[in-house]
Amino acid sequence: MFRNQHEGHLDRGAAAVEMALVLPILLLVLFGLIDFGRAFNAQMQVTQAAREAVRVEALGGTDADASTRVAAATGGLSAPPPSITASTPCAAGDITSNASVTVSYSFQFVTPLGPIARIFGASTLPGVGTVKTLSSKGVMRCSG
Repeated sequence: MFRNQHEGHLDRGAAAVEMALVLPILLLVLFGLIDFGRAFNAQMQVTQAAREAVRVEALGGTDADASTRVAAATGGLSAPPPSITASTPCAAGDITSNASVTVSYSFQFVTPLGPIARIFGASTLPGVGTVKTLSSKGVMRCSG
């Protein structure tokens, strides 16, 4: 009878030790899911913005019109807004070449995964934190 009381007493700390071992892995997975989901959504919006901007350029629109389309397509992204980093507009009446637009966005991590993200190419900006540049290029034939 005396032996059973001690066995139960010694097992009480096992749950705390197991939690201490599992909690960091659980938090890493949780933070990874949050930031990966946000980054994936941002990449989809940047891709759509590049599609919209190159369509404007291919139909003879201006860079200002393309920037307006980019802002409209990425309205859900936080600051700083995406930018058009390279643009090749169509010349008037030219139907043999292609218009191209590259849209870039600096994705900011909201969880403490920034130091881990630097291993995979993210950079640190003073006052901003860890950022990863997401970009997408759209190409479309000029339609005169």
